[in-house]
Amino acid sequence: MYEDKQAAAPSQQLTFSLADEEYGVDILAVREIRSWTRVTRIPQTPDYVLGVLNLRGAIVPIMDLRLRFGLQRESYGDDTVVIIVAIGERLFGIVVDAVSDVVDIDPAAIKPVPDMGAVVDTRYLKGLATYAERMVMLLDVEKLMRPEDVETLDAALPAIQEVEVAA
Repeated sequence: MYEDKQAAAPSQQLTFSLADEEYGVDILAVREIRSWTRVTRIPQTPDYVLGVLNLRGAIVPIMDLRLRFGLQRESYGDDTVVIIVAIGERLFGIVVDAVSDVVDIDPAAIKPVPDMGAVVDTRYLKGLATYAERMVMLLDVEKLMRPEDVETLDAALPAIQEVEVAA
């Protein structure tokens, strides 16, 4: 019996380092990679939301991924970058230690995230993949920004845009 199985195409992942670990984000979600620049702080946002950045007229929230994951904040250096990602129509930036490479990950190489109990928060991960003898943790960018954070930013953005127009 002949089965017409089409092999699933590899997914391209932009890999980056964060606290000596390697992560990947789907390249289709990535809109831009920028060097670190100062942002405008928004009051009453979580500590991991550093503020917003004006990106060619669009106001983009920026989060420090180290702080989002409960890691110790590091000073920003020459390698520190902001990856601008899109979820639907919404853009936001994630600050990472350094960008590594774009790699092709075979879907068969992606393993489910093991249940680590309450000790480790794995809700931001889609899976784990081995690539060139390295373990890459694949991010689920849609889960990085909590709905209540989005509401807080949406409420603050009109005021930020008015200040920028008046300046």
